[in-house]
Amino acid sequence: MVFAPLRRSVRHLVNLTRFKRYYSAKRPVDFETILEYRNEAFPEHSKGSWLDLPDAETRIAQRLQRGQIDRTQAEACRFWIEHGYLIVPQLVDHQTLDRTWAAYEEALAAGALGARTYVNAAQTLDDRKLDPHRSVAEIGRLQHHPDILRWTDLLLGRKTVPFQTIMGHAGSQQAAHSDSIHMTTYPLGFLVANWIAFEDVSPESGPLEYYPGSHKLPYLLSAEVGIAPYEFKEQGVSVYGTRYEPAVRTACEEEGLKKQAFLAKKGDVLFWHANLVHGGAPRLDPNVSRKALVCHYFAEGTVTYHDLSGNATRLHKNGMYAPLVREPVPLS
Repeated sequence: MVFAPLRRSVRHLVNLTRFKRYYSAKRPVDFETILEYRNEAFPEHSKGSWLDLPDAETRIAQRLQRGQIDRTQAEACRFWIEHGYLIVPQLVDHQTLDRTWAAYEEALAAGALGARTYVNAAQTLDDRKLDPHRSVAEIGRLQHHPDILRWTDLLLGRKTVPFQTIMGHAGSQQAAHSDSIHMTTYPLGFLVANWIAFEDVSPESGPLEYYPGSHKLPYLLSAEVGIAPYEFKEQGVSVYGTRYEPAVRTACEEEGLKKQAFLAKKGDVLFWHANLVHGGAPRLDPNVSRKALVCHYFAEGTVTYHDLSGNATRLHKNGMYAPLVREPVPLS
Protein backbone atom coordinates (compact mmCIF):
# COMPACT_ATOMS: atom_id res chain seq x y z
CA MET A 1 0.00 0.00 0.00
CA VAL A 2 2.90 2.33 0.74
CA PHE A 3 4.14 2.06 -2.85
CA ALA A 4 0.73 2.35 -4.61
CA PRO A 5 0.86 6.17 -4.96
CA LEU A 6 4.39 5.93 -6.32
CA ARG A 7 3.35 3.29 -8.86
CA ARG A 8 0.41 5.44 -9.99
CA SER A 9 2.72 8.46 -10.35
CA VAL A 10 5.23 6.51 -12.43
CA ARG A 11 2.48 5.06 -14.63
CA HIS A 12 1.05 8.56 -15.13
CA LEU A 13 4.43 9.89 -16.26
CA VAL A 14 4.89 6.95 -18.63
CA ASN A 15 1.46 7.59 -20.15
CA LEU A 16 2.20 11.27 -20.70
CA THR A 17 5.54 10.38 -22.30
CA ARG A 18 3.74 8.02 -24.69
CA PHE A 19 1.20 10.71 -25.48
CA LYS A 20 3.92 13.21 -26.40
CA ARG A 21 5.53 10.61 -28.64
CA TYR A 22 2.46 10.10 -30.82
CA TYR A 23 0.30 13.21 -30.49
CA SER A 24 0.82 16.88 -31.23
CA ALA A 25 -1.39 18.57 -28.60
CA LYS A 26 0.61 20.83 -26.34
CA ARG A 27 -1.37 19.69 -23.30
CA PRO A 28 -1.04 15.91 -23.00
CA VAL A 29 -3.62 13.63 -21.40
CA ASP A 30 -3.42 10.33 -19.57
CA PHE A 31 -5.79 7.99 -21.42
CA GLU A 32 -6.09 5.70 -18.39
CA THR A 33 -8.01 8.42 -16.55
CA ILE A 34 -10.58 8.88 -19.35
CA LEU A 35 -13.71 6.77 -18.88
CA GLU A 36 -15.61 8.29 -21.81
CA TYR A 37 -14.01 9.90 -24.84
CA ARG A 38 -15.93 13.18 -24.80
CA ASN A 39 -14.73 16.72 -25.36
CA GLU A 40 -15.03 17.65 -21.68
CA ALA A 41 -12.58 14.86 -20.80
CA PHE A 42 -9.77 16.77 -22.52
CA PRO A 43 -8.03 20.02 -21.49
CA GLU A 44 -9.08 23.33 -22.96
CA HIS A 45 -7.18 23.88 -26.17
CA SER A 46 -7.21 26.32 -29.07
CA LYS A 47 -9.66 25.06 -31.68
CA GLY A 48 -8.81 24.25 -35.24
CA SER A 49 -6.05 24.12 -37.77
CA TRP A 50 -3.82 26.90 -39.07
CA LEU A 51 -6.70 28.36 -41.08
CA ASP A 52 -8.83 28.68 -37.93
CA LEU A 53 -6.25 30.78 -36.09
CA PRO A 54 -6.72 34.55 -35.66
CA ASP A 55 -3.58 35.26 -37.73
CA ALA A 56 -4.50 32.87 -40.57
CA GLU A 57 -4.39 35.64 -43.19
CA THR A 58 -0.85 36.53 -42.15
CA ARG A 59 0.18 32.87 -42.26
CA ILE A 60 -1.22 32.52 -45.78
CA ALA A 61 0.73 35.59 -46.94
CA GLN A 62 3.93 34.25 -45.37
CA ARG A 63 3.58 30.84 -47.02
CA LEU A 64 2.86 32.48 -50.35
CA GLN A 65 5.93 34.70 -50.05
CA ARG A 66 8.12 31.70 -49.18
CA GLY A 67 6.83 29.73 -52.16
CA GLN A 68 5.23 27.07 -49.95
CA ILE A 69 1.85 27.64 -51.64
CA ASP A 70 0.85 29.24 -54.94
CA ARG A 71 -1.71 31.99 -55.59
CA THR A 72 -4.50 29.53 -56.37
CA GLN A 73 -3.94 27.75 -53.08
CA ALA A 74 -3.76 31.04 -51.21
CA GLU A 75 -7.11 32.18 -52.61
CA ALA A 76 -8.62 28.79 -51.78
CA CYS A 77 -7.41 29.11 -48.19
CA ARG A 78 -8.88 32.59 -47.87
CA PHE A 79 -12.22 31.32 -49.21
CA TRP A 80 -12.08 28.46 -46.69
CA ILE A 81 -11.54 30.87 -43.80
CA GLU A 82 -14.66 32.82 -44.71
CA HIS A 83 -17.01 30.08 -45.89
CA GLY A 84 -15.78 26.78 -44.42
CA TYR A 85 -15.88 24.82 -47.67
CA LEU A 86 -14.14 24.58 -51.02
CA ILE A 87 -15.28 23.24 -54.40
CA VAL A 88 -12.57 21.95 -56.74
CA PRO A 89 -14.09 21.35 -60.19
CA GLN A 90 -13.07 18.24 -62.13
CA LEU A 91 -10.51 17.14 -59.55
CA VAL A 92 -10.99 13.44 -60.33
CA ASP A 93 -10.91 12.18 -63.92
CA HIS A 94 -13.90 10.30 -65.29
CA GLN A 95 -11.96 7.14 -66.06
CA THR A 96 -10.98 6.76 -62.41
CA LEU A 97 -14.55 7.40 -61.32
CA ASP A 98 -15.99 4.86 -63.76
CA ARG A 99 -13.47 2.20 -62.73
CA THR A 100 -14.17 2.81 -59.04
CA TRP A 101 -17.93 2.72 -59.45
CA ALA A 102 -17.77 -0.51 -61.47
CA ALA A 103 -15.78 -2.14 -58.66
CA TYR A 104 -18.35 -0.91 -56.13
CA GLU A 105 -21.24 -2.37 -58.16
CA GLU A 106 -19.37 -5.65 -58.49
CA ALA A 107 -18.85 -5.81 -54.73
CA LEU A 108 -22.54 -5.11 -54.12
CA ALA A 109 -23.58 -7.87 -56.52
CA ALA A 110 -21.20 -10.35 -54.89
CA GLY A 111 -22.46 -9.58 -51.39
CA ALA A 112 -19.04 -8.34 -50.29
CA LEU A 113 -20.61 -5.26 -48.67
CA GLY A 114 -23.40 -7.06 -46.84
CA ALA A 115 -27.04 -7.46 -47.72
CA ARG A 116 -28.38 -5.14 -50.38
CA THR A 117 -31.06 -2.68 -49.34
CA TYR A 118 -32.80 -0.30 -51.69
CA VAL A 119 -34.16 3.22 -51.39
CA ASN A 120 -36.75 2.96 -54.17
CA ALA A 121 -39.56 0.56 -55.07
CA ALA A 122 -37.96 -0.34 -58.41
CA GLN A 123 -34.90 -1.68 -56.50
CA THR A 124 -32.50 0.13 -58.78
CA LEU A 125 -30.87 2.40 -56.19
CA ASP A 126 -28.98 0.81 -53.30
CA ASP A 127 -28.84 2.42 -49.89
CA ARG A 128 -25.54 3.87 -48.73
CA LYS A 129 -22.72 1.64 -47.48
CA LEU A 130 -20.34 2.54 -44.65
CA ASP A 131 -16.59 2.09 -45.15
CA PRO A 132 -16.64 0.25 -48.50
CA HIS A 133 -12.97 1.19 -48.90
CA ARG A 134 -12.15 -1.59 -46.45
CA SER A 135 -13.46 -4.19 -48.90
CA VAL A 136 -13.01 -2.59 -52.32
CA ALA A 137 -9.43 -1.71 -53.26
CA GLU A 138 -10.45 0.78 -55.94
CA ILE A 139 -12.36 2.86 -53.39
CA GLY A 140 -9.32 2.83 -51.11
CA ARG A 141 -7.15 4.07 -53.96
CA LEU A 142 -9.55 6.91 -54.67
CA GLN A 143 -9.63 7.80 -50.98
CA HIS A 144 -5.82 8.10 -51.19
CA HIS A 145 -5.84 9.99 -54.50
CA PRO A 146 -2.74 12.25 -54.40
CA ASP A 147 -4.61 15.30 -55.72
CA ILE A 148 -7.21 14.91 -52.96
CA LEU A 149 -4.57 14.45 -50.26
CA ARG A 150 -2.77 17.58 -51.41
CA TRP A 151 -5.93 19.56 -50.64
CA THR A 152 -6.67 17.88 -47.31
CA ASP A 153 -3.05 18.36 -46.20
CA LEU A 154 -3.17 22.03 -47.19
CA LEU A 155 -6.48 22.77 -45.46
CA LEU A 156 -5.45 21.19 -42.15
CA GLY A 157 -1.80 22.21 -42.38
CA ARG A 158 -0.60 18.68 -41.62
CA LYS A 159 -0.41 15.28 -43.22
CA THR A 160 -3.91 13.84 -43.23
CA VAL A 161 -4.97 10.26 -42.54
CA PRO A 162 -7.86 8.75 -44.54
CA PHE A 163 -10.43 7.37 -42.13
CA GLN A 164 -14.07 6.75 -43.03
CA THR A 165 -15.97 6.45 -46.32
CA ILE A 166 -19.66 6.40 -47.22
CA MET A 167 -20.80 5.46 -50.72
CA GLY A 168 -24.17 5.12 -52.35
CA HIS A 169 -26.56 5.62 -55.22
CA ALA A 170 -28.99 8.04 -53.61
CA GLY A 171 -29.23 11.16 -51.50
CA SER A 172 -28.92 10.64 -47.75
CA GLN A 173 -31.81 12.94 -46.70
CA GLN A 174 -29.79 13.30 -43.49
CA ALA A 175 -30.70 16.11 -41.12
CA ALA A 176 -28.32 19.05 -40.82
CA HIS A 177 -25.32 18.28 -38.62
CA SER A 178 -21.63 18.89 -38.05
CA ASP A 179 -19.25 15.96 -38.41
CA SER A 180 -17.51 16.94 -35.18
CA ILE A 181 -19.96 15.12 -32.92
CA HIS A 182 -19.38 11.91 -34.91
CA MET A 183 -15.67 12.19 -35.73
CA THR A 184 -14.22 14.33 -32.99
CA THR A 185 -10.62 15.35 -32.45
CA TYR A 186 -8.47 16.60 -29.64
CA PRO A 187 -7.73 19.37 -30.29
CA LEU A 188 -11.06 20.18 -31.96
CA GLY A 189 -11.23 20.99 -35.67
CA PHE A 190 -8.64 18.61 -37.13
CA LEU A 191 -11.00 16.78 -39.47
CA VAL A 192 -11.74 17.54 -43.11
CA ALA A 193 -14.26 15.78 -45.34
CA ASN A 194 -14.97 15.63 -49.05
CA TRP A 195 -17.82 14.63 -51.34
CA ILE A 196 -16.93 13.22 -54.76
CA ALA A 197 -19.54 13.34 -57.52
CA PHE A 198 -19.68 10.24 -59.76
CA GLU A 199 -22.32 11.85 -62.00
CA ASP A 200 -23.94 15.21 -62.63
CA VAL A 201 -26.27 15.93 -59.71
CA SER A 202 -29.93 16.70 -60.33
CA PRO A 203 -31.99 18.86 -57.92
CA GLU A 204 -34.56 16.03 -57.83
CA SER A 205 -32.00 13.54 -56.44
CA GLY A 206 -31.71 15.05 -52.98
CA PRO A 207 -28.38 16.87 -53.30
CA LEU A 208 -25.95 17.58 -50.50
CA GLU A 209 -26.81 20.80 -48.67
CA TYR A 210 -24.46 22.94 -46.58
CA TYR A 211 -24.54 26.21 -44.65
CA PRO A 212 -21.68 28.54 -45.67
CA GLY A 213 -20.08 30.17 -42.66
CA SER A 214 -21.54 27.69 -40.18
CA HIS A 215 -18.05 26.43 -39.34
CA LYS A 216 -17.68 29.57 -37.23
CA LEU A 217 -20.53 28.53 -34.92
CA PRO A 218 -19.58 27.22 -31.46
CA TYR A 219 -18.98 23.49 -31.52
CA LEU A 220 -22.15 21.67 -30.45
CA LEU A 221 -21.11 18.38 -28.93
CA SER A 222 -22.85 15.98 -26.58
CA ALA A 223 -22.41 18.02 -23.41
CA GLU A 224 -23.56 21.23 -25.08
CA VAL A 225 -26.91 19.71 -26.08
CA GLY A 226 -27.49 17.87 -22.80
CA ILE A 227 -26.52 14.31 -23.74
CA ALA A 228 -24.97 12.83 -20.62
CA PRO A 229 -22.10 10.31 -20.57
CA TYR A 230 -23.29 6.80 -21.48
CA GLU A 231 -26.72 8.13 -22.46
CA PHE A 232 -26.25 7.48 -26.17
CA LYS A 233 -25.03 3.95 -25.40
CA GLU A 234 -28.13 3.32 -23.30
CA GLN A 235 -30.81 5.08 -25.37
CA GLY A 236 -29.42 5.10 -28.91
CA VAL A 237 -30.21 7.53 -31.70
CA SER A 238 -33.34 8.93 -30.07
CA VAL A 239 -31.31 11.35 -27.92
CA TYR A 240 -29.43 12.47 -31.03
CA GLY A 241 -32.66 13.23 -32.87
CA THR A 242 -34.44 14.97 -30.00
CA ARG A 243 -31.54 17.06 -28.63
CA TYR A 244 -28.72 17.45 -31.10
CA GLU A 245 -30.54 17.98 -34.40
CA PRO A 246 -32.93 20.67 -33.06
CA ALA A 247 -29.99 22.50 -31.46
CA VAL A 248 -28.15 22.62 -34.80
CA ARG A 249 -31.22 23.95 -36.62
CA THR A 250 -31.70 26.64 -33.97
CA ALA A 251 -28.05 27.70 -34.13
CA CYS A 252 -28.21 28.16 -37.90
CA GLU A 253 -31.52 30.02 -37.73
CA GLU A 254 -30.31 32.40 -35.02
CA GLU A 255 -27.25 33.28 -37.12
CA GLY A 256 -29.37 33.74 -40.24
CA LEU A 257 -27.37 31.17 -42.17
CA LYS A 258 -28.75 30.05 -45.53
CA LYS A 259 -28.24 26.60 -46.98
CA GLN A 260 -26.88 25.94 -50.46
CA ALA A 261 -27.22 22.83 -52.61
CA PHE A 262 -24.18 21.20 -54.22
CA LEU A 263 -25.33 20.64 -57.80
CA ALA A 264 -22.07 19.04 -58.80
CA LYS A 265 -20.78 17.93 -62.16
CA LYS A 266 -19.14 14.54 -62.47
CA GLY A 267 -15.60 14.76 -61.10
CA ASP A 268 -16.25 17.79 -58.88
CA VAL A 269 -15.15 17.53 -55.26
CA LEU A 270 -16.50 19.50 -52.31
CA PHE A 271 -14.28 19.77 -49.23
CA TRP A 272 -15.69 20.98 -45.92
CA HIS A 273 -14.56 22.05 -42.46
CA ALA A 274 -14.97 19.79 -39.42
CA ASN A 275 -17.68 22.09 -38.02
CA LEU A 276 -19.53 22.99 -41.24
CA VAL A 277 -23.22 22.18 -40.92
CA HIS A 278 -24.49 20.05 -43.80
CA GLY A 279 -27.06 17.39 -44.65
CA GLY A 280 -29.09 15.90 -47.48
CA ALA A 281 -32.05 17.50 -49.25
CA PRO A 282 -35.27 15.47 -49.69
CA ARG A 283 -35.36 13.14 -52.70
CA LEU A 284 -37.99 14.71 -54.95
CA ASP A 285 -37.81 11.80 -57.40
CA PRO A 286 -37.03 8.44 -55.75
CA ASN A 287 -35.73 7.02 -59.04
CA VAL A 288 -33.11 9.70 -59.71
CA SER A 289 -29.66 8.67 -58.52
CA ARG A 290 -27.00 10.77 -56.80
CA LYS A 291 -23.90 8.59 -57.02
CA ALA A 292 -21.21 9.82 -54.67
CA LEU A 293 -18.41 8.93 -52.28
CA VAL A 294 -17.85 10.76 -48.99
CA CYS A 295 -14.39 10.56 -47.39
CA HIS A 296 -13.26 11.78 -43.98
CA TYR A 297 -9.66 12.61 -43.06
CA PHE A 298 -8.04 13.26 -39.69
CA ALA A 299 -4.89 15.31 -39.18
CA GLU A 300 -1.94 13.19 -38.20
CA GLY A 301 -1.09 13.51 -34.52
CA THR A 302 -4.59 14.21 -33.18
CA VAL A 303 -6.64 12.12 -30.78
CA THR A 304 -9.68 10.85 -32.68
CA TYR A 305 -12.91 9.70 -31.09
CA HIS A 306 -16.73 9.66 -31.29
CA ASP A 307 -18.03 12.26 -28.84
CA LEU A 308 -21.59 10.93 -29.07
CA SER A 309 -20.80 7.36 -28.03
CA GLY A 310 -17.70 8.14 -25.97
CA ASN A 311 -15.53 5.67 -27.90
CA ALA A 312 -12.11 6.13 -29.46
CA THR A 313 -11.86 5.48 -33.21
CA ARG A 314 -10.30 2.39 -34.73
CA LEU A 315 -7.21 4.45 -35.55
CA HIS A 316 -6.25 4.10 -31.89
CA LYS A 317 -5.28 0.58 -30.98
CA ASN A 318 -7.39 -0.25 -27.95
CA GLY A 319 -8.05 3.46 -27.61
CA MET A 320 -4.51 4.65 -27.02
CA TYR A 321 -1.03 5.29 -28.33
CA ALA A 322 -1.48 4.40 -31.97
CA PRO A 323 0.62 6.58 -34.30
CA LEU A 324 -1.40 7.75 -37.28
CA VAL A 325 0.55 6.71 -40.35
CA ARG A 326 -0.73 7.30 -43.85
CA GLU A 327 -0.04 4.36 -46.12
CA PRO A 328 -0.13 5.49 -49.75
CA VAL A 329 -2.07 3.24 -52.10
CA PRO A 330 -0.89 3.41 -55.73
CA LEU A 331 -3.44 4.45 -58.32
CA SER A 332 -3.86 1.85 -61.04
